[in-house]
Amino acid sequence: QVQLQESGPGLVKPSQTLSLTCTVSGGSITTDYYYWSWVRQPPGKGLEWMGTVAWSDTTYYSPSLKSRTSISRDTSKNQFTLQLNSVTPEDTAVYYCARDYFYCSGTGCTRGPDYWGQGTLVTVSS
Repeated sequence: QVQLQESGPGLVKPSQTLSLTCTVSGGSITTDYYYWSWVRQPPGKGLEWMGTVAWSDTTYYSPSLKSRTSISRDTSKNQFTLQLNSVTPEDTAVYYCARDYFYCSGTGCTRGPDYWGQGTLVTVSS
């Protein structure tokens, strides 16, 4: 039921700011206990978690990207955004937004992500 869609420019020049928006349908980004994340995959490499905004508006960032990354949300539009400053060609990647969760009981825990956007390729080049 939940659908996520990334949008934003596919080409960004070095030193500029990469900005992407994730539009969520079928579920509210304010619903308790869900997390909304940005993940990227550079060509030929694995997935890299970038950061997350929780239902409470608390944010978490990858230590390697924290100084350049900002995640925010617009609850009126059911959207959350990614800003990555001072980009270089090394930031070229497919960028995904995703829903995440944790659920724990007496027998253990399960976790997401359970829903992903289709991804959008962002190329950093002059």
